[in-house]
Amino acid sequence: MSAPPRVTIYAKPGCHLCDEMKALVARVAVRVPLTLEEVDVTRDPALLAEYGEQIPVLFIDGRKAAKHRIDERALERRLTERGWFSW
Repeated sequence: MSAPPRVTIYAKPGCHLCDEMKALVARVAVRVPLTLEEVDVTRDPALLAEYGEQIPVLFIDGRKAAKHRIDERALERRLTERGWFSW
């Protein structure tokens, strides 16, 4: 079996949408193995310039999967499409 997918969330402190996405990913992670990385865009001016207006932005294995919002079923489906999760 391959390593679990790497899910990266680009976010910033005080962002309620970011908090919602982090909580959603945590709920999915209970059912679907994944590696989570959270990146604070305020710590890097280049990331802030690139993602500041789009946050939260979610990547799966380096590919943009969502911005602002995603629901649990959609996230599971995207993980399934990449062959990481089976029902």
